[in-house]
Parts: sequence; structure tokens; C-alpha cells
Amino acid sequence: MNVAFASTDGEKIDQHFGWSKSFYIYEVDKEKVEFVTVSDSSEEPEDEQEKLHYKIKTLGSSDIMYCTQIGPTASKMLQSSGIYPARVAEGQSIKEAAKKLQEMLNGNPPLWLQRIFHKSQNRSA
Repeated sequence: MNVAFASTDGEKIDQHFGWSKSFYIYEVDKEKVEFVTVSDSSEEPEDEQEKLHYKIKTLGSSDIMYCTQIGPTASKMLQSSGIYPARVAEGQSIKEAAKKLQEMLNGNPPLWLQRIFHKSQNRSA
């Protein structure tokens, strides 16, 4: 599954979804965590609704998006587009967050993660 992290440096999760200029996208599955790309979202429109649509579009085929904060409207829009928003404490390591996801997948994953993982597997099959 593809996981996007709102980050200024590619090392830690340190951005609010709506203010993030870049998202670091990783592929995470039971066996590996692999960097895919950096999604640039810096050329955002002025209008708030258009800005949110633009940011969501830059996430591409991401299944989960990690950030430090996200507003309720943006959260609902992400979920409607099939992306699960996850909030974490500012400064959490991207590698740690990805490793925790992987550990959950290999253990007893919560239902929300099982759904996302199976959806991503069906997409790539």
C-alpha cells in the first residue's frame, strides 16, 4: 500500500496537511518499506476548496496520509477519495511510522488497516 507523509525534510512528519508543500510517498507491505517518490504540492490554488482538491490529487494512489494536523473538511475529503488520514505527534520519524504500520500488518491489524491493505492488494493484482 502507498503511504504519504507530510514532511519538510523526508525524515520526520512535521506538517499540517493543508500547509504541506511536499509528501514523501512510501510503499509499505508485510515484507518491505520502500521509498517511491516525493509529491510536490507547492503550486496550490488560492481558493480553499480548490487547494484541498489539488493536495489530494498530488497524493496519487496513496492509501494512507500521515500528518501532524488536518481540518475536518480536509479529513472528510481525503476519506471520500479513498485515502485514510492519520494524525501523529510532530517530529515522529517517517521510518518509525512505516515500521509501526508494518508491525501492525504482520500482527493483528485493526479492521481499518485490513481494509486498506486488501484494497491496495486488489488494485495491484
